[in-house]
Amino acid sequence: MTQAKNADEFIAHQKAAIASNPECGNSHYNLAVGLMGQQKYDEAEKALNEALDCSPGMAEAYVLLGGISLQRNDLEGCLKYNKMAVKAKPGFSEGFGNIGFIELQRGNLDEAIKNLEKATRFNFRYIQAFTNLGNAYLLKGRADDSIEANLKAIKLHADFAPAHNNLAIAYLEKGEYELAVQHADKAVELGYEVAPEILKEIDEHRK
Repeated sequence: MTQAKNADEFIAHQKAAIASNPECGNSHYNLAVGLMGQQKYDEAEKALNEALDCSPGMAEAYVLLGGISLQRNDLEGCLKYNKMAVKAKPGFSEGFGNIGFIELQRGNLDEAIKNLEKATRFNFRYIQAFTNLGNAYLLKGRADDSIEANLKAIKLHADFAPAHNNLAIAYLEKGEYELAVQHADKAVELGYEVAPEILKEIDEHRK
């Protein structure tokens, strides 16, 4: 198939593919991806449900349905769909990462940690999951584990600001002020809004 020049052409290609083979779950899924790119979430939701009718084990479709739920501020719906994703594909790191993120938002730290650990175990390059895991460890008072997780994140991407922010806080808690200053400054340099109380504490430890 020739490469689509833009989103409208990509969507037209998928609709043509569906017209010639309505049972192809991938075409319905690809159509949904194109529609989500245009923020046509209701149409995308319909296409994803059609994809799942054709291919009930398509974990990626459940994750996108979870993404649509998140757009609607429906955390419960997002959680439900991501749980369906990991049930359909037990080693699906993105599903576990999303479950962990939602549980973190809800303050369920043990559940967040359990799922984020699975996400990073199944995909050791999942930078967002490492950072969220580091955040969850931090909130749980596990500063050393938080540092380890966030260092893995910046090893994957040296300029990932949320990980530098987490490291600044974790090093502050451990009394390793020079490292805390370095990572706080890096987070700010990268455009991250470090909490004012953290910056105030950081400034007190500058040499």
